[in-house]
Formats: sequence, C-alpha cells, structure tokens
Amino acid sequence: MATRANNADKLRLFILAGEPSGDRIAADLVARLRTRVDLEVTGVGGDELIGQGLTSLYPMSDLAVMGVTDVILNLPRLLWRLEETARAILRSRPDIVVLVDAQDFSKLLAQRLRKRGYRGKIVLYVAPSVWARNPERAPKLKPIFDEVLAVLPFEPAVVERLGGPSTHYVGHPSIGEMLETQAAPESGPLIFLPGSRRGELQRHLPVLKALAPKLTALPDVTEIVLPTLPRLRERLEAELASWDVPVRIIDRRADRQAVYASAVGAICVSGTVTLELAMARVPMMVIYALDGHQARIFDKLGRPAVSLPNIILGRDIVPEYVETPLPIARIEADAIALIGNKKARQDQVDAFGELQNLMVEGQAPHERQDPADRILALIS
Repeated sequence: MATRANNADKLRLFILAGEPSGDRIAADLVARLRTRVDLEVTGVGGDELIGQGLTSLYPMSDLAVMGVTDVILNLPRLLWRLEETARAILRSRPDIVVLVDAQDFSKLLAQRLRKRGYRGKIVLYVAPSVWARNPERAPKLKPIFDEVLAVLPFEPAVVERLGGPSTHYVGHPSIGEMLETQAAPESGPLIFLPGSRRGELQRHLPVLKALAPKLTALPDVTEIVLPTLPRLRERLEAELASWDVPVRIIDRRADRQAVYASAVGAICVSGTVTLELAMARVPMMVIYALDGHQARIFDKLGRPAVSLPNIILGRDIVPEYVETPLPIARIEADAIALIGNKKARQDQVDAFGELQNLMVEGQAPHERQDPADRILALIS
C-alpha cells in the first residue's frame, strides 16, 4: 500500500455494505469523514452510500441474503462478487478498507485479501454476535481485521474477553435521530416493518396482512404506515393492493421520522430497526418467521432474545414472537392489548429512555467514540 504523505492528502476509502442497515451506517461514516478530510470513496452500497457519492461496484442487493436456503440458491453469484470485490481492492490499493456487517462475506473477503498479500488496514464495522453464539469466532478475526467498530455498548468488553481484535464502541446513526418523547401517545399511526430481504418479505407480509383488518379498526390507530426503501416501493404497492385495508407506504427517511414521532406503536421484524424504533421511543412488538435451518439453530441456542432493546438492556422490554409458523391469533390479541393499554406502552417508552442513555454514553471503560476518529487514527 502506498503511504500517504500527510493528513492533507486525499483519503482513499473502500467501503462495503451488504444490506440497508449497513448502508445507513456506512453512509454516516462517509459523511463524517467528508467533514474532516478530502475523501475518495469506492466500494459497494445502496441508496444511502450512493447519496454520499459512491458509484457502487455492483448492486448491493446481490449480497442481501439470509439463511442457508438463500445462500445456497445464490452461492455462484456470491462467490463471483467475492472475487470481483477482492480484485477491485487489490487493483486500487485503498488506504483503508471498511467492511460493514455482512459478516460471512466480510470475513471471507478479508481472508482472501490477506492471503493475496494486502497489507492495508481492514476494519470490520459492526461486531459479530460472538456474545450470542460461536464465541470461538472472535480470536479467528484477529489476524484479518485491524479493528472492529461496535454499534452495541457491551460488545467491546465481550470481544476483548474472547481474544478478538481491538474493538471500540462507536454507537449507531439512530443516536442522531433520537426523540425525547416522555409520554406514550393516546393515538396515532401503527407502523408495520416487514423487513427488506426477499425472504423476509415473503414470510412476513402475509402475517401483517392477516393482522391489519382488526388492528386498523382499533380506536387508537389512525392509520397503518409501512416504511420501506425506494427500490422496494413498487413491489410493496403491488402486494398491498390486495389487502382489505389501506396502508400508507413511505420511502423517505424524513417521512419515517415524522411517523415515528406520532406512532402509537409498531410491529416489526427483529434487526436493527428495533434499535431505531427504541431510539425514537416507539412501543413495539417484534416478530420473526424463521426458515427451517434458522429454527434449528434458534432452538439449539435456547431461544435467546432477538430484539436489540431486550439484548442491550438484558431484560424483557419488548414482546417477541420468533417461530414458524408465526402465531397470528396470539400476536393479534397481544397487539390489541398493547395498543389499548397505555401503561404497557408507557413502560416501553420509559425503558427506551434508559436505552438512549446507554447508547449515547457507552459502558465504561468503553465510552462512545466517533467512528471517523477511529478510521483516521488507524491511518495516521
């Protein structure tokens, strides 16, 4: 790798995000770096990174797979993209490579780069969930990643204890969109968030369709709103045309924030969106329909908590429904009860205030740092 003469030189960054949640994190990092240095960005990303000036090497959706079935069906394409990405990095020799989440792809890419002699800095942004399963993964990451940037406050201590790479807590972009709601609203929109991957939409949209009629009829629900990505809007409009009740689709982040500010609650899939909702203090229920392989792993692990608010706070704040098939009648009854019980919703709002403080501050001795500071420190 060529040595940068001084900090005034252009920083050549290769960044990769494999799905929308990672795309948002990556775009936030790029925006922060642009305020500090002259930046040249190459890599792979979606709408958010493209909005920051990236010309993606290929569509980010090529990497957005989850579960063994999805991986097997898309394996030839994934291997092709893996090789294409490695060659692009080796050809351009960036100052630093940042791989955002996409854990399996990122690990294989970093290994391939190291085997082919790449000596530049490689950062994994979003720590692997070694605290949940396969803790032996942590030390195996040390030879291939120079640093891990964690988005959950407890992760640096865990990765450190397990012998993994140097890990720093940098928070999550949703911190910048926190809402200071003190009281659960009397009424408002009900938010449906079915996921963004093809398999997630296939498994969760029918469940939400079944729930919609009775939930729409509740006096505390003014409408159902489904936030999504611009690229998914056309597909969702076609799907929702057959629903028995109207659903408003939004695909701009500003509109999403406005809905969060007035929402009476949300039914969402597990994932980063649960953290986003919690930071906006939106009461929620979490659902996830597992495929067969995922269900076997989940049972083997003892059916742990899956929503980030419950994981971070270490107790049951948010109701979770993780099974196949999902128990629609029970979810419907529990949703009606939650929406109609302001105290239950207020309990979630109060707990999310505690979560906000933890996300903003971090956990000593791993206080929150600016991710741009960590990147610049690595290349100085």
